[in-house]
Amino acid sequence: MECPNCSTPSRKFGFTSHGTQRFRCDQCRKTFTPEKENPLGVMRLEMDKAVSVIRALVEGCSVRSTQRMTNVAKHTILALLVHVGSNCKRMLEDRLTDVKVNDIEGDEIWNFVGCKERTKVAKQLGESVGDSYTFVGIERTTKLVVAWHLGKRSHDDTVTFAHKLSHATSGHFQMTTDGFAPYKKVIPDTFGSRVDFSQLIKVYGKEGGEEQRRYSPPVVTKIDYQEISGSPKHDRASTSFVERSNLSIRMGVRRFTRLTNGFSKKWKNHEAALALWFAYYNYSRKHMTLKETPAMASGLADHVWTIRELIEESAKH
Repeated sequence: MECPNCSTPSRKFGFTSHGTQRFRCDQCRKTFTPEKENPLGVMRLEMDKAVSVIRALVEGCSVRSTQRMTNVAKHTILALLVHVGSNCKRMLEDRLTDVKVNDIEGDEIWNFVGCKERTKVAKQLGESVGDSYTFVGIERTTKLVVAWHLGKRSHDDTVTFAHKLSHATSGHFQMTTDGFAPYKKVIPDTFGSRVDFSQLIKVYGKEGGEEQRRYSPPVVTKIDYQEISGSPKHDRASTSFVERSNLSIRMGVRRFTRLTNGFSKKWKNHEAALALWFAYYNYSRKHMTLKETPAMASGLADHVWTIRELIEESAKH
């Protein structure tokens, strides 16, 4: 072992209080410990504990319930979430590029951070709170979430999502979204002749009283099909798979569960939780229909990643 200060040989010199081997330089007499890459960064949490925390968070547990189950402090859980989630976001951006796709379904899933939009407007709060929309693009055959974006339901965020989706995909494919107006111009402008684009516009009924509408899903009374660009095939136009994916998000990420106090209080934590979920969904969660993970079905992985692997691999990005 060479001294990092003077590059001369050094000898073993006891251990630190954490059991790490210490060395002392024969020339400058300084002591040091070799630098070791830690997937958890500067956190001193044991890896087994970190795995337990992450597993609980991606299985629909709240931060408080995770704290009770793992005996890990709330602030440590949140710090771990942000650390691993940020790594997962970079990993997905690096790995999901030029993916060959055939059918993409796009949708937005609503939630809120801190408070709902009407409260934000009434209290004149900043843009880091209020309604949030997660744009999701899923490949209907492999179930791979190819691209996602957290933002507002606006034209600018639609453009950002479209650019992410364009960067993540390759070749010519068919795409179907809901009737959100900005898609009609943004998708053709971004993809050009690469995409056969159509929209499915669902019309919902108003049966039942206020309480029934609040606690029950609305009834679809009609679906309008619109060809926007290219030559989309009507029988392949669907948003069912991405809507089912939205259900998985609401069940797997506690922050998305309706009518609870488990919603996100910070935008940064919300984004980290989403990045962690999408990485887990793509690489570590075996799809019941496919009998393998979406990443395996897409040729991006050759086995189901463990939670430990997810933490370690994401730390490399």
